[in-house]
Amino acid sequence: MVPQSERPNLTDFSELGLSPKVLKAVTETGYVTPTPIQMGAIPPALEGKDVLGIAQTGTGKTAGFVLPMITKLARGRARARMPRSLVLCPTRELAAQVAENFDTYSKHVKLTKALLIGGVSFKEQDVLIDKGVDVLIATPGRLLDHFERGKLLLTGIEIMVVDEADRMLDMGFIPDIERIFSLTPFTRQTLFFSATMAPEIERITNTFLSSPARIEVARQATASETIEQAVVMFNPSRRDRAATEKRAVLRAVIEAEGDRCTNAIVFCNRKVDVDIVAKSLKKNGFNAEPIHGDLEQSQRTRTLDAFREGTLKLLIASDVAARGLDVPSVSHVFNYDVPSHSEDYVHRIGRTGRAGRDGKAVMICAPADEKNLAAIEKLIDKPIPRVENPLAASAPAAKSPAEETAADSIPEAKPARTRSRTSSASRGRQKDSDKVEQAEAAPDPAAPSPAPAPAPKPERKERKERKERKDDHKPHRDDAVVGMGDHLPQFIAKSFAERQAS
Repeated sequence: MVPQSERPNLTDFSELGLSPKVLKAVTETGYVTPTPIQMGAIPPALEGKDVLGIAQTGTGKTAGFVLPMITKLARGRARARMPRSLVLCPTRELAAQVAENFDTYSKHVKLTKALLIGGVSFKEQDVLIDKGVDVLIATPGRLLDHFERGKLLLTGIEIMVVDEADRMLDMGFIPDIERIFSLTPFTRQTLFFSATMAPEIERITNTFLSSPARIEVARQATASETIEQAVVMFNPSRRDRAATEKRAVLRAVIEAEGDRCTNAIVFCNRKVDVDIVAKSLKKNGFNAEPIHGDLEQSQRTRTLDAFREGTLKLLIASDVAARGLDVPSVSHVFNYDVPSHSEDYVHRIGRTGRAGRDGKAVMICAPADEKNLAAIEKLIDKPIPRVENPLAASAPAAKSPAEETAADSIPEAKPARTRSRTSSASRGRQKDSDKVEQAEAAPDPAAPSPAPAPAPKPERKERKERKERKDDHKPHRDDAVVGMGDHLPQFIAKSFAERQAS
């Protein structure tokens, strides 16, 4: 393996060994100088070697495997149900983006492709596979669905690409990846790309890659130097108002950027928060839409297209959109939540500052998130500058609870039921307090609402007296009969013979 430092300093795509038709397509897109990962990965890929590429997000990894694949696949022909190459992606959006790259760079080459992702009819995908495709781009789950239905054979795979392998690990796709590897020929060429190298990822590369050319153009899990980072320390005034106040801080942070924020992605940890934050922003006049894994594929596609075209300014997303989405002109990334996995922070902020552009990433950190913030700073090996909360200076003029509720009446996610020793009276007082908070404007938002006094219970003596008075109205019999009494009916006193005679 030739170390990256000893490779020739290539400064033009024409020096990488790509075919003239591929070079023509690259030139028409306006790219002249390859990125470091492209300079390191394309030459060994064209030589037929396995490649292990490690680079931060937004460095051009997609073109690093698309361009050599097109050059190599131009010589040959596809067969029905037996694709010649396979690209595995963790999400539908990333798979669709890879397919767009193939369309862009292969427009002068006669190659066919099929995109196998969820949310699309099986029948339409089966038609493409039956015709025969050179390039199969798929998510692991949908690929295995087609295979198990007998619609697909992987024994003709010449080149296999695993993109965003560390995201595959996070999403639990590693068993599927191992199974897919076992279904492909041993003689395949494998191109393996990842932003980080977790121990599990390294185990897979040692198992399925043969003497790979390792291309590491940046320190693992580092953020681009073109991204300005900041964190807003947020301390809610009251625990029950933390979510409402946090959304107010987010709106203030976005407004503070002014015209510099041309478009932005807002990341949340939970899908339910994605919907809540998007609804809150829209109610307050922001141009925002949500995107997460529970939405229909058609809706996700429309939202992404609107964001790329510039008609949508704010994209509220879960981590499904954190990897691989290439929107070069994203000016800002706002982390509404501190990611629980520190690696996700690098991938989130990597949506801005792409292709050498400047970008800015702002994160909101509550006291409970400080542990995760420390892990992120340890991973990127530098502290993130703290900035002042935009609402801190205007705290005395803050809206009353009733006014804030009217402007941002977004239902909160219901917490999971847990066993608690809290008395029913305490829970009742808490519910009543919440109702008072929503109905009235308290003079001091930080002061807790007074709990209503519980209704006085009647004394035990009074209850006993009432019962006695009630019992007085019941009829009483002093000569109550116990059992059958002393009276013996005559028919019982007669003998059996006397009764027979009578």
